[in-house]
Amino acid sequence: MSSVLRSCMLHHLQPLRIMGARMLTLERVGFAPIRSHELKDPVPPDLLTFKDPRAFQSKSWWELIRALGVFRLCSYPVLVNNCGKLMSFSRAVLGKRVFAMVLRPFVYAQFVAGETESEIAVSMEKMNSLGLHPMLAVPIEEDLGESSGEKRYDDNLAAMLECVRMSHSNAWSKDPMMQLKITALVSAELCVKLTSLLKKQHYDLDLLVRAMDREDITFPGLSETENTHFLLGLNRLNQIGEASVNKVRVLVDAEYTYMNPALSLVTMAMMKKFNRDSAWIWNTYQCYLKESRDLVLDAIRLSVDQSFCLGVKLVRGAYMDKEKKLAKKEGREDPINQSWEHTNNSYNGSLEVMLNLISQQPDRYKIIVATHNEESVRKAVTWMTELGIARDGGSVCFGQLLGMCDHVSLTLAQQGFSVYKSVPYGSVDDTLPYLVRRAQENRTVLQGIRKERDLLKQELRRRVREKITRSK
Repeated sequence: MSSVLRSCMLHHLQPLRIMGARMLTLERVGFAPIRSHELKDPVPPDLLTFKDPRAFQSKSWWELIRALGVFRLCSYPVLVNNCGKLMSFSRAVLGKRVFAMVLRPFVYAQFVAGETESEIAVSMEKMNSLGLHPMLAVPIEEDLGESSGEKRYDDNLAAMLECVRMSHSNAWSKDPMMQLKITALVSAELCVKLTSLLKKQHYDLDLLVRAMDREDITFPGLSETENTHFLLGLNRLNQIGEASVNKVRVLVDAEYTYMNPALSLVTMAMMKKFNRDSAWIWNTYQCYLKESRDLVLDAIRLSVDQSFCLGVKLVRGAYMDKEKKLAKKEGREDPINQSWEHTNNSYNGSLEVMLNLISQQPDRYKIIVATHNEESVRKAVTWMTELGIARDGGSVCFGQLLGMCDHVSLTLAQQGFSVYKSVPYGSVDDTLPYLVRRAQENRTVLQGIRKERDLLKQELRRRVREKITRSK
């Protein structure tokens, strides 16, 4: 995928290479690496162990008990691996209405903000009281074989525009964000076709920008029907950009490697159009992929060459199992890093590059450190301090999923860092596929949340002891 983007989007640039044992060399992009020196306003080291159960003091008794119960269930691999089948069976046996009544107070309430705007508002006000910011996410996405026609994409557009409105009109955050999946507005089949074409065709960003401006462009390699759909999809994305610029930052999600080059091409075109003065459109980089650091460096070069601001959502990734199986089935090289250590090096290396850039040009570059990994969070906090990057300056923020990793989120928020929680919303039926996919994609995280469970137990015991003491 890295070679695809270079040949199609950066053909006139000298591409960056990873030297030696694929270690990032920051000097290659014109920035010296972070060097240790006396820290300014450091966070107390004991807080960065994320072992303080007081982070949960603001949670109600029910919230503590519910989280413990849900996390306990998620610790069983057989339940997580088969959650889709189990939920489908339960819904068939109980009926749609009873199933929703059973699921709502537990798994749904743990990971979803609500269905109506008033329900969402209650969740957001609670989050705001904890110093956390919402990053609303409409749980709509498509994979191959799920395309459903222009009417469905237009309906998805309406839902996305409503998400922009809610994010902006409610005082839930001074710098609101939302998530966007391009496959909710453009068919997965077309994205795969474009990815294939990009290996031999050059699609100039200006061409896509002109198409967004409703110019009747004919894209090489596409049939008349595909071309028409692409133009309609770009128009939908343009409406999102126009509605959100100067109001809401839109973080475009990465998806599967067989369509990511097309998604990145479209996202970069949106950046070129809407990110002139600030990063309103962001792209996501999956650091479990071998090529991720190359792609981050290429994006930096492209942003300089095309004079737009760059927003980066840095994640480890969530489609590992499917990517590995697909690569094996197709007889090609596994795109996933060979070890967890390699993924960590990739993540932390890309993080270091972005923080160096931000320390020198905070208005041009922004990043959300979207991770549940405590070590990467510690590195980010330490490097921010060394580089003099403000905790709540708007250029660096942290992100975790709603209902997970609260011991990290709450600790960071209490120390004045900007922390966002990815907040899906919608009905039980609408969010069920999302919940199943997230559970399966994040099974390693879900099965490894023993520390958070222990902290929740400690907070419960503390409250029980306090209640007994007061009653004496």
